[in-house]
Amino acid sequence: MSAFGRRGGIGGGGGAGVRPGFGVARPMQGGGMQRNDAGGATAGEQFPPLDALALALETDGLSATTPPAQLDAMARLTERQNASGESGSSRVEGFEASIHRIKEQVLPRLLERVDPEAAATLGKDELAEEFRPIIGEVLAELKLTLNRREQFALEKVLVDELLGLGPLEELLADADISDIMVNGPDQTFVERKGKLELAQIQFRDEEHLFQIAQRICNSVGRRVDQTSPLADARLKDGSRVNVIVPPLSLKGTAISIRKFSAKPITLDMMAGFGSMSPKMATALKVAGASRFNIVISGGTGSGKTTMLNAISKMIDPGERVLTIEDAAELRLQQPHWLPLETRPANLEGQGEISIRDLVKNALRMRPDRIILGEIRGSECFDMLAAMNTGHDGSMCTLHANSPREALARMENMVMMSDIKVPKEAISRQIADSVELIIQVKRLRDGSRRVTNITEVIGMEGPVIVTQELFKFEYLDESADGKIIGEYRSMGLRPYTLDKARQYGFDQAYLEACL
Repeated sequence: MSAFGRRGGIGGGGGAGVRPGFGVARPMQGGGMQRNDAGGATAGEQFPPLDALALALETDGLSATTPPAQLDAMARLTERQNASGESGSSRVEGFEASIHRIKEQVLPRLLERVDPEAAATLGKDELAEEFRPIIGEVLAELKLTLNRREQFALEKVLVDELLGLGPLEELLADADISDIMVNGPDQTFVERKGKLELAQIQFRDEEHLFQIAQRICNSVGRRVDQTSPLADARLKDGSRVNVIVPPLSLKGTAISIRKFSAKPITLDMMAGFGSMSPKMATALKVAGASRFNIVISGGTGSGKTTMLNAISKMIDPGERVLTIEDAAELRLQQPHWLPLETRPANLEGQGEISIRDLVKNALRMRPDRIILGEIRGSECFDMLAAMNTGHDGSMCTLHANSPREALARMENMVMMSDIKVPKEAISRQIADSVELIIQVKRLRDGSRRVTNITEVIGMEGPVIVTQELFKFEYLDESADGKIIGEYRSMGLRPYTLDKARQYGFDQAYLEACL
């Protein structure tokens, strides 16, 4: 046994098939690929030059034989990792920036010449007419000369500042923008066609942004300040607004606006957009018209409220519908529709009216249907009670990633409340109340799709039994990043067919599902 733990002869050089000893190697030689006189390989062949690409692949655990698809995926991951994580700034230069600088000089002098109470009674167009000669006087005093385009732009930003929401007005006027996210005075993002991008607007400072946030909240009787740093509000067109201010928001006042679509979206339009198949649209039309109890499940911004609005168009005009929300954003087209909205507590912590209070009260208002904008707590129990006590056709939304998770969340929400009911009884009430779960998702390409339509059948032991009627299956991704998939009908006979038969839609419903 040698000092290296090898038996004699194994590490030596003698005999056929004997491998070289520990640490034995040929001497390195420079240069290219050559062969010696005996026909053996020289050091140039034993240690070929390193290829930069091969070295990079080896670093990632890949080789030249790795499939192209995996190479492409690793390249994209490397690009994502090397991308800068620094946040952008919305502040702009050029024409807009110069107009804003002139506005800062003109605005104080303009306010000295205007009666605020009289200005508040005028519309934007009337106010612009009144301002035009006054702005001319102020510009003459400041010895500033503007061309026609600059004068119109200055009038607009001044009117927006005095009567509107300042820099946010131009984003609200853009029909392609669906979400506005203000992250402090220096950064504003918008969602346009499902993709986030930096908006080219600017606020003077944090105080300017905070004043706009207060203006939004005050218009609907809410308030936001350091003692109440969170607020839910809405704009005149129904757009939903959330405001959070310092000290909770470390970048400054943050405003999130979910814009309300001026043009109502129908189920047929959603089928045309590719959000669902025509058969799925038919099934959902029947579900809305036949008074199915529906739960719409999905993530934030996936289109739950849009889906609820679209299905609500199938409600009979003769029915009395009550909607209950934290911040009213549902826009039903029915003539007999009464929207209700919660109220936060006052400074003393009193006077709060919760969703649960409104649901209890709604049961005394002779509703045909109760629609909840979103359930997230103990009001789930009251909603189930309404569905199960003669208010067929009630609907609600909740946050969940799949129909099965939606049922589990409903169980958890009831159990989190102060209602002492066994879990089996809760599951049974959910199974008896809910008839259809619609799962909506916003995919990574920005598209919003209905991924599942699931029926709740009943109970089998302690488990709620469901069956899937429709499903979206992912197939591939196009070169420009668009997701390609297929809407598939499971070909099952729906258990809710008897209820559709009561309204005369059984044949259309069955043909859509098969």
